[in-house]
Amino acid sequence: MEAVADGGYVPRRGRPPVSDEQRQQQRLDISRHAVRLFAEQGVAATSGEQIARAAGVSERTLWRYFPTKESCVEPLLTKMIDAFQAVLRAWPPDLDLIEHLRAAYMPVLDSSSADIAAVLAVVRMTHDEPALRAAYLMLRERSEDTFTEVLAERMGLPSDTFEVRVQAAAMNAALKIATDHLAQATANERITLETIDRHRDHTANAISLVTRRLSGNGNS
Repeated sequence: MEAVADGGYVPRRGRPPVSDEQRQQQRLDISRHAVRLFAEQGVAATSGEQIARAAGVSERTLWRYFPTKESCVEPLLTKMIDAFQAVLRAWPPDLDLIEHLRAAYMPVLDSSSADIAAVLAVVRMTHDEPALRAAYLMLRERSEDTFTEVLAERMGLPSDTFEVRVQAAAMNAALKIATDHLAQATANERITLETIDRHRDHTANAISLVTRRLSGNGNS
């Protein structure tokens, strides 16, 4: 603080504090650049310095946000995980889950086709990059808590019930397989609305295989 003539104080001039929204946006921007570099030249050949330079931030900022260069993919992957969590939480009580997924599900939350393509690029890379695969599977495991919570409410059972946990795990596995299928199917083609529609149907069909007991009113 700086003293003034009347004995009061005025704040020092400098950069205004970064809001949480700005921080999250900066993490997402870094994630986009990291994924692009990983896809272009491989994870091993990409350094934190390169990612920071591409994103227009200092290395210090990069490492403040991410413990490792591989963890830079997490903000983009989180948008994919959040997409299914959001549609599941918005599941109307009088509507069958499969019908709801066919009407409302999108593979990446609030994103452009470029972000969808970037997420799918990461999913493809997880097959050859153990560190990326670990980050991906960790996020998927965390998302299972939301699936368990919603399914428990629909089934009228405690969330720690064996049947609820099995249903949530099976749903998570089905979603992963549907996403893997989309990633491989779009490896050499542009993502279109028709592509998304097919993925929505594949996802709904996959989920239907493991949630046959669930109906719009939660009864068997």
